[in-house]
Amino acid sequence: MYGLIAKMTLFPGKREEVIVLLAESSANMPGCFSYVIANDAADENILWVTEVWESRASHAASLTLRAVQAAIPRVKPLVAKFERVAETEPVAGLPFEP
Repeated sequence: MYGLIAKMTLFPGKREEVIVLLAESSANMPGCFSYVIANDAADENILWVTEVWESRASHAASLTLRAVQAAIPRVKPLVAKFERVAETEPVAGLPFEP
């Protein structure tokens, strides 16, 4: 299992647009068990993305998918800063069906 937690600091007023783009592009990604987009509780310009993948390779492969490739140039100009906060090795959770 491979997990990733990312923090996206957005330009003001772009949160809903980024949520839509991420949600659309993350549908039907082979090897992805969970892709959660969450608003930061204290800052309206921060989104958290928490991902659980079958493997690091399946995550890397997702970056070549047509939907993901189409979303990247649309999302990039809306993001002031992107941080990979942590890479993890998921071991349990709900729902969790490896």
